[in-house]
Amino acid sequence: MLQGELQHKIILHLDLNAFFAAVEERERPEFKGKPVIVGADPKKGAGRGVVATCNYEARKLGVKSAMPISRAYSLCPNGIYVPVNYRLYTETSLRVMDILRAYADAIEQVSIDEAYLDVSRVRTYEAARELAVKIKAEVLKQEKLTCSVGIGPNKLIAKVASDFQKPDGLTVVPPEKAEEFLAPQDIGVLRGVGPKTKELLNKIGVKTVQDAKKFSEQQLAQALGEFGRSIFWQARGYGSTTFVENWTAKSVGRQRTFEHDTKDKEQVLALADSIIISIANQLKAEGLRYKTVTVKVRYEDFDTKTKQRNLIDYSDAPDAMRNVAKDLLGVFLKDPRKIRLVGVSVHDLKGVEQ
Repeated sequence: MLQGELQHKIILHLDLNAFFAAVEERERPEFKGKPVIVGADPKKGAGRGVVATCNYEARKLGVKSAMPISRAYSLCPNGIYVPVNYRLYTETSLRVMDILRAYADAIEQVSIDEAYLDVSRVRTYEAARELAVKIKAEVLKQEKLTCSVGIGPNKLIAKVASDFQKPDGLTVVPPEKAEEFLAPQDIGVLRGVGPKTKELLNKIGVKTVQDAKKFSEQQLAQALGEFGRSIFWQARGYGSTTFVENWTAKSVGRQRTFEHDTKDKEQVLALADSIIISIANQLKAEGLRYKTVTVKVRYEDFDTKTKQRNLIDYSDAPDAMRNVAKDLLGVFLKDPRKIRLVGVSVHDLKGVEQ
């Protein structure tokens, strides 16, 4: 059971369900109830990009985010395939976050489709549940989108709770139920536990959160370094209640795959330019500037290389991005191998007003 000051905190985590695909369904009601896959053109199974996301109908057929689009098509040849529309998703996200701000003491947006809300002012978990019902209803009314909500005494519990019932779920976990709620969950629900860490934990017999509680803090630290101490405390329901309210995306980027591997400089630069225009449009919509440009290429043998360059000062101009990309791609083009994929991303972002 959580003790002390954490018990008076009530944190809500909201996650917009299958966000990109849901927005596409909203814009095209005829898509409703059909598998919708957002990402590259499948070209009847010959496409070479990936799935950005998909709705739950597509997921039932085995389609997943980041899956090769050709594989998605083989699983779902009758699905509806639509390209990514970042401007539309960004504009929708901004409106949803405006709705949420009216309900919270503080809000921390952590991605385009999810946010934490500090709703401690309602004082009880029953009142927090009622507030969540209102929030879900308003998002549905104003934006025609469903969301899953989790409520708990900290970010860890709230996030795991929001993932517990999807889509359109609502799960409330008060402090006295936190450890009991976490215990049977896969160890991967804990923050910072990625595939490699999960593999290490599995090797020592830790597959669920309950399994982790069989080990002392020192034993976990010996197995995983200092992060093992975090596992020890997370398994007992402890998590952060600190909010960072002025959220800025960590990076904005795109990558695209050629239909046929190429060494043609003009073709490579033209694809990069189309990516840069898309990134610049998103930066403008979100009021962001960047200072670092990263370029990625994947060669015909799937060897992937990246290079980056820092600008002297922050910029929101596509030309600065374009100049850096041209220089870095020139280096990659000196390699005798053909190029399969080009990616461009910008980092070290901050708002125009900052």
